[in-house]
Amino acid sequence: MDQQTETTPAAAGPKPGWNNAARLFALSFLLWLLLTGSLAPAELAAGLLVAAAAATLSHPRITLLTGLRLTPAAPLHLLAYLGVFAAALVRANLDVARRVLSPALPIHPGVVQIRTGLRSELGRLLLANSITLTPGTLTVDVEEDRLLVHWISLPAGADVEAATRAIAEPFERHLSGFLE
Repeated sequence: MDQQTETTPAAAGPKPGWNNAARLFALSFLLWLLLTGSLAPAELAAGLLVAAAAATLSHPRITLLTGLRLTPAAPLHLLAYLGVFAAALVRANLDVARRVLSPALPIHPGVVQIRTGLRSELGRLLLANSITLTPGTLTVDVEEDRLLVHWISLPAGADVEAATRAIAEPFERHLSGFLE
């Protein structure tokens, strides 16, 4: 009997291992510290115990963090991404408000396909959510390296490269600094 296995982008990436467990532990412990707001020895011990249990029990099932790059420059890329996202959010809100308040309602909606160089599940998820949270664009589907995006004002003759540059490139440039 010949078995066929389906290969998904997540399956093609790195498998969760103890490196993933260490990331889960660190994030769980950090969350514990933020939620308790205390550095008392009993709180620290309880946090270490809970974080260790959570990481040990869940690391084989949680593959989302495998795309995270932990480098010295990663926090800078994260801050740059947040700044770019905030600026894009303000610009898009003003653009949509202008369109809504205009008597002619200058919209030319359409669906465009864009490509991403992000390989990880987490990278594509964050890119898709960044696009969706920016008014005027909505990610409809994500399939491998392509995202299908509904755009409020699709330029005439927009090709994949032009759409990718306009919609995804500002986010992707910074996301690739801390995500695969």
